[in-house]
Amino acid sequence: MDKMKAISPDRLKRFFAAIAVIATGTTLRLTGYEAGLPYGFVKYGGSLLWGVMVYLLVTAILPRRPRLQLVLSVTIAVAVELLRLYHTPWLDDFRLTLAGALLLGRIFSVWNIVAYLTGIAVAAAIDHVLTTRQQRHRRKKAG
Repeated sequence: MDKMKAISPDRLKRFFAAIAVIATGTTLRLTGYEAGLPYGFVKYGGSLLWGVMVYLLVTAILPRRPRLQLVLSVTIAVAVELLRLYHTPWLDDFRLTLAGALLLGRIFSVWNIVAYLTGIAVAAAIDHVLTTRQQRHRRKKAG
């Protein structure tokens, strides 16, 4: 009988963190303007969080491969933004839905790419600090 490989606690934490980021970003985009938050904060804060989400999901899927995680996260973020330059009726119809707007966006913007890359960079920096602390803690505990 095949044994199912258990998902590591670290991967689960990343998936749950991604879900929390999705909830936060969605809430920001859906209620931020009504709450009186500044346009730039809502627009680019959501994009920054989208970049964080991409990074978290990539790191959960590809653990222990930091360079590949970073390259793949940046590639996905830039590709999704560039996809906004491509138009077909079915894709434009999907972009008009809430899911389409949140996943793909509607209008191409270089500033969105900047926000995505900022989110990825911030997430990668925090990830590096936390991973380094965790490794030090494990070494202290073992030694």
